[in-house]
Amino acid sequence: MDYIANLIVIALSAAIINNYVLHYFVGICPFIGVSRRVDMAFGMGCAVTFVITIASLLSWTLTYFVLRQGAPLTMWLTGGKPIDLSVLNYIVYIFVIASSVQFVEMYVRKFFPPLYKAFGVYLPLITTNCAILFACLKISSHVSGVENPAQMWGVGQALTLSFFAGLGFTLAIVIMAGIREELDHCDVPKSLRGAGITLIVAGIMALAFMGFTGVDRGLENVLKKQPVEDTADKQAATTAPAPQDGQSK
Repeated sequence: MDYIANLIVIALSAAIINNYVLHYFVGICPFIGVSRRVDMAFGMGCAVTFVITIASLLSWTLTYFVLRQGAPLTMWLTGGKPIDLSVLNYIVYIFVIASSVQFVEMYVRKFFPPLYKAFGVYLPLITTNCAILFACLKISSHVSGVENPAQMWGVGQALTLSFFAGLGFTLAIVIMAGIREELDHCDVPKSLRGAGITLIVAGIMALAFMGFTGVDRGLENVLKKQPVEDTADKQAATTAPAPQDGQSK
């Protein structure tokens, strides 16, 4: 049950509570550049979701079996001597992301030519979408950056984080596209037309999503059947001073 609860918290946190675009402010380039129409924004969101899932899966596999200290493959190659190759994380992840984007580009060009033409230069720009690299690095911090092996993320947590982070990106960019389509029919001041009003709307959306801050911790307590009041009582009991000699216990 704790494993399922952990997956639910990771999913909701990545998609809504700590949305990558509106909380961490990564992936802003396609968020602003490809949010002019809802259909185009939805297609970009699906492409990013696919790429971020594949790239995170490959990144987790390489980190767990090759890059982290004490990885099975490096231990076997070095005869049992632990080697930490996490310094190569950035290079490996960028290579994995570029390969995944190239695969998506070839697939879309072959089977969806109108969508490929609509994306234009923004489809290759998925390679530089920092949201994908951010997800890979976040997964790496839970694989090679933990001291307790019991707290190390498995492939289930990695896939959950990446897939729902992509859904969160899709949600944010589709909402922005819907608002921008409505703004085309509004009397926007000339000085704010274009990027100006878009950034203002993005800031308002970020403020709205800030209302979910802290929901993940409360949700985790509920799913694990640990009420907030009981947790507070336990913390108070552990921090209470011990009775001195001569005082009643």
